Order: sequence, then C-alpha cells, then structure tokens
Amino acid sequence: MAEAVLAIDQGTTGTTAMVLDARGRILGRAYGEIRQFYPRPGWVEHDAEQIYNSAVRLGREAIAAARVRPAAIGAIGITNQRETFVVWERRSGRPVARAIVWQCRRSADICRALAQRESEVRRRTGLIVDPYFSGTKLKWLLESDAVVRRRAARGELCFGTIDSWLIFRLSRGAAFVTDFTNASRTMMLNLKQRAWDPEMLRMLGVPAEMLPQPVGSRGPLAEAAAGIFGPRAVAIGAVIGDQQSALFGQRAVSAGAAKATYGTGAFLLMHTGRRAVASRNRLLTTAALGPAGEPAHALEGSVFIAGAAIQWLRDEMRMIAAARESESAARQSRDRSQPYLVPAFVGLGAPYWDAEARGAIVGITRGTNRADVVRAALDSIAYQVRDALAAMERDTGRRMIELRVDGGASANNYLMQFQADILGRPVRRPRMIETTALGAAMLAGLACGLWRSPAELNALVGGGRLFRPAMRLAQRARLLDGWHAAVARVRSHGGDTGGRKRR
Repeated sequence: MAEAVLAIDQGTTGTTAMVLDARGRILGRAYGEIRQFYPRPGWVEHDAEQIYNSAVRLGREAIAAARVRPAAIGAIGITNQRETFVVWERRSGRPVARAIVWQCRRSADICRALAQRESEVRRRTGLIVDPYFSGTKLKWLLESDAVVRRRAARGELCFGTIDSWLIFRLSRGAAFVTDFTNASRTMMLNLKQRAWDPEMLRMLGVPAEMLPQPVGSRGPLAEAAAGIFGPRAVAIGAVIGDQQSALFGQRAVSAGAAKATYGTGAFLLMHTGRRAVASRNRLLTTAALGPAGEPAHALEGSVFIAGAAIQWLRDEMRMIAAARESESAARQSRDRSQPYLVPAFVGLGAPYWDAEARGAIVGITRGTNRADVVRAALDSIAYQVRDALAAMERDTGRRMIELRVDGGASANNYLMQFQADILGRPVRRPRMIETTALGAAMLAGLACGLWRSPAELNALVGGGRLFRPAMRLAQRARLLDGWHAAVARVRSHGGDTGGRKRR
C-alpha cells in the first residue's frame, strides 16, 4: 500500500526532490543546482545528462531523508521546466547536443521570418511566434546540422521536453511520451485536437518520427526501472509542466482562479475551465487541468526574468552574497521611483513579446546606491506581473479578487507587499510555497490511491499569509508611469506597452 509519493521538480536553475505523505507533509527533501551554459550572447543551454543524474541522485537522497522504505513510494510525480528540450539517440539514449533552454533566443531570425503567420500559429497552438517556445529552436537545430536532420528523418533521434527526457531515461527507453501541458508549449501541438499538428510540423520542418506520444498528465504513464529508486520498479504516476503543476497545487482548478509563480521567471496563469480563451492582448492560451486532473485550459502571462534578476545581482554584480539579503537591502532604499531596472536580459515576455529588447537601469543619479538597485530589481518582478495581470483582465473581462502566489521569491516579504501595492489587490501566500512540486505529488497520489478524491487534495492547501495593498492610488499611478517609460526605452520597436491602462 502506498504510504508516500516522490515528487521530482526539475527547474531551470536546479532540481528538487520531495517525499510527501498522505497528510501533505514533506518527509524528505533534496535540492541541487543545475549549471547554465551561455555559449553566445542570448544563448542558454543545459547538460541533459546532468539533469537526468540530478533527478536520480536527489530522488534517492529525498527517499533516504524521509526514512521510508522505497517500496512505500506509491508513485513518482514529475514536473519540469516546459520549453527546454533535448534531442537524443533513440537506441543509446545519448543526447546529440546540449539541452536548449526556454530562455535561449537563438531562433530570433526564424521567428522574424514566421511573423506573418502568427495568426495561424495562434489559431492552431494558442501561442505566439517567439523563440521562447521549443519549435523554432528545434527548427534552428535541424537546419544548422545536416547530420541531425537526416538522422531525425530516419527516426533515429528523439525530441522531447524535459518530462520526455526524464521518463525515457527512467524507464530505460520503454516509454517515449509527453503530457499535454508540456506538448502545448512546443508550438507543434494542436490545442483543440490535443495532437501534433501536421501543418505546424511542415512550417517548422520537424519530422513526426522524432516526436513523443502526447498523453494526459495523470497516469500511471510508465515505470522508473528497478534499481533506480529501489529494488523494485516504481510507477510514474504523473507528469505536468511546472506552471500548470503550481496552478493545480494551489487548487486553482476552476474558471477565474489565478496564481503567480516566482521562480527564474514569473508566470501568471488564470484558469478558464474547458474553454480555450483566445487572447487579444498577446497572452498565451495553454493546456491546464481540472479538479481531478482532467484536461482544461488557462491563459498565461510569461515573464522571462524574475528570480534570475536576483541571481544576477548575486553572481555577476556581487551586490548581495545570498538571495535572501535582497529583502533587507531593498528596505534600505530611500526612493522607490528611482531608479528603474528593466531586466530584459533575454528580451521581454508577456504582454510585450519583444525578443530584441535588452535590459537597462534607467534613472540613476550620483546618489544611487546598491540598495536602490537591489530594490529596483525586486520591484521589476512585481511590475512585470502587474502588466501581465492587466492584460489578462482585459482578455477575460474579469477583475481578479486576489492573487495566489508561490515559488522561491514569494518568500520575500518586501516583494509580496509591493506586489499587493502595485496590483491594488490582496496577495495570498500559502503555508507551503513549493506548490509546483506539490501539484505533481497530488496527481501522482491520485494515480496510486494515496488520495482518492479532489476533496482530499483541497484539504492539503491552506494557512499562509495575506498581504493587503496599502499604497495610495496616486502613488501607484506615478510609479507605473515611471515603469512604463523605462520599458519604452528598452523596446526594440514602437507599439503598445501592454500595460499603460490602469484599473
């Protein structure tokens, strides 16, 4: 009988493994960072073997820390960075190149060439034409390497987002699948039919032979082979993209419910039920889950740089020694209106979608100090989420009552209070902020019978802290005007700022 589940959360900057019991308690946890490679400006890569090895090593460490028998693990739930992908040999399981990360902008020229077909892309996939998504970077890889292109056409190579890569390796090649939430981020899945779209494959020059089978998020889907996490095989009970997993883990599973996850980037999702809402404000229409893991839809605003801006302050600028220091530093800043930091390190995401924009610090004076820059970096996260939320409300005609938050940066009380202030809405942070891993655990637990109904899952979510807005309307308007002026300075072209309309 299942006593616990293992959740593997493979993110952009690291992998987390957690063992949870039927009461939702974390019995064991392990974390390890993932190395980033930047071979050229705007390019970002990962070592796919390191990703797989980290999932195995940390899964074992979490099980050991939980002090449970491996046989007590009823199922594994996998959640992952969604658009990052690997191409590997079907027979050997060896990658043919490094994983290309969602932040990578190497396919910008391809996207410019496809821009005139964006309405067709939106109609078929719910997405816009942008290097963010896997499809255009896969096109780049196939066009830049004739050997890879020929081998892919012969069916010798596999393409997969990180979920597919992990399942293939954990099952020792027995399962080659992806779930709908991950597949919906490739720019190759027909969102209505939940199948690979032949016209999109032609547009991108992708052979169907190299693609995994799209399946539902709730399994069982495959097995992690005997000897990996214990002497026996363990069912892979669930697989789901990280942002949809956080939405499910927050129990935002009905139309109108919304959450923002603050990780490397920040991702705002609003559940739209069974209806796929077509955005008029350059948001994404994407796959999501209903209360028991059934297929549903959501609108998404994707902010590329959130927690990564704090990492930049720590690792490149050396302004802080640890991410947690950003909160105390920000509170020492004297003037919130100067300067503004626009963290367009890899372009701007929703609602701007400007792949050519680059970051800037705007409005510095002789008196600008370290605390001001740290504060501006934190504020930039809240401003970007606010712009995405404003676009989402225009699309749905629905005013969001409160914003549920999670992810590592949501532990920063300064940031959460400023988020509430600049939104003019309450921000609710749950007791457990690692809801990405929790969502995958919930689905795996349903698959193996650890939990028997959605009502039991609802009981796992609660507690936490509510941040109420305390900023005056005039100050909010002044700060937003300054932010949008700063964004306009880094844009590569003119057009709607996506956020000037205040509500």
